[in-house]
Amino acid sequence: MLYTVAALYRFVPLPDAADLRDALEERCAALGILGTLLLAREGINGTIAGSAAGMATLLSEMRDGPLFGGRLTDLDVKLSSADAAPFGHLKVRVKREIVTFDDGATDAGEAGIPVPPEAWNALLDTPGLLLLDTRNAFEVNLGTFEGATDPHLSRFSDFRAYVDGLDPAEHPAVAMFCTGGIRCEKAGAYMRAKGFGTVHHLEGGILRYIETIPEAESRWRGDCFVFDHRIALGPGLVERPDHAPETLR
Repeated sequence: MLYTVAALYRFVPLPDAADLRDALEERCAALGILGTLLLAREGINGTIAGSAAGMATLLSEMRDGPLFGGRLTDLDVKLSSADAAPFGHLKVRVKREIVTFDDGATDAGEAGIPVPPEAWNALLDTPGLLLLDTRNAFEVNLGTFEGATDPHLSRFSDFRAYVDGLDPAEHPAVAMFCTGGIRCEKAGAYMRAKGFGTVHHLEGGILRYIETIPEAESRWRGDCFVFDHRIALGPGLVERPDHAPETLR
């Protein structure tokens, strides 16, 4: 069986997140969906897998069905595939944040300027641009963009301390990227709150970039770590089986 894998998120007010959990879990189980979904008052995040038909049904119901009441019509989804089940079970959890950062203090609605993959290469040529990889160090080790600065994070919440050590006046133009876009929205909002004026982020993250941009034009070097059994994806979101789990140690 070929599995359809969906990496998804959306920052949107979900004050009823706890009340949504059971119904969402039941619907996923009924459709044979595996993986993890996180619900919080600030939105939804997760990576899940299942049959193509099951995934199409779930995503349609999440966007347009009664469960979320039209609040996820613009749900951000990146689709890829796997030859084997990338997850062993289903988890639907309610958390304080959909990506752990500062216990909800930063409002992702104040994020920077989204840049579509088609315009990203041109942005990278901006003189004096501070290009930040907001992912953890072991992810950066597998691949990153040319010229990117690695803050050497052991966890995403460490990004706050890194930013606190920068002078906004010395970095008039900032761009950042992450796997799917979610961390950049939080990171960008934090930087703006700290006085950084122009903050861009790669819309849809690395996954959308390597899916969209032809390999011959790509400024990405290496592979992109993903949080499932596949370990990493290459250009076109193709699984890279040459990466073994020991890469992560």
